[in-house]
Amino acid sequence: MARIAGSSGPRTEEAIRRAGLALIATHGYAAMSLRQLAAEVGIQQGSLYNYFRNKQEFLFDLIRTHMRDLHAALDAALLPEGSAAARLTRFTAFHVAYHVARPQEVFICYSELRSLEPDNLAAVVAMRRDYERKLGEILDHGCTTGEFNLADTRMATLAILAMLSGICTWYKPEGRLSTEALQEIFTGMVLALARGGEAGAVAVPPRRRGAMRAGVG
Repeated sequence: MARIAGSSGPRTEEAIRRAGLALIATHGYAAMSLRQLAAEVGIQQGSLYNYFRNKQEFLFDLIRTHMRDLHAALDAALLPEGSAAARLTRFTAFHVAYHVARPQEVFICYSELRSLEPDNLAAVVAMRRDYERKLGEILDHGCTTGEFNLADTRMATLAILAMLSGICTWYKPEGRLSTEALQEIFTGMVLALARGGEAGAVAVPPRRRGAMRAGVG
């Protein structure tokens, strides 16, 4: 969200962003009004236009910023080389930790795609496809080297992402599973899927069972 000349600065911009995320996650984009957003931040409604031109631009910027940050963080987390299994392990651990730490952003990026205008939607879909491509390349490489056994890497890519991103719909930080426990459990399931094993047979190592103190209720 680029600040327009004359606005009051980065702190207000960040406050608008945080308030907007919370309001949209709670009430939905259609129900959130700019008057409500301004009241949450403690500014006049007209001051919002120093930061964005309209409500659609605000939503698009929230989603686009999340996707840009996601890509940058993934690129920093992935091993530049190494086995496909090692790279898939890093991908899975990153995706789980990043998403459970940002439930509002993740929820909005899925639930409010329908609210984006066509050009904005196309831009976001392209960013999502690029993220999927990075996982798909890992799976393709693993099949080439014989580390993985997948009949259709595109379908496996979508299945893995749906499973990992779905964590945000049920995970509770105050529950019994820690983020580290989630990472280990889901890494095991993803690797089992990629190798052609049975994900349901993946066991939680005894040393990790004691860590299950913050997660699902």
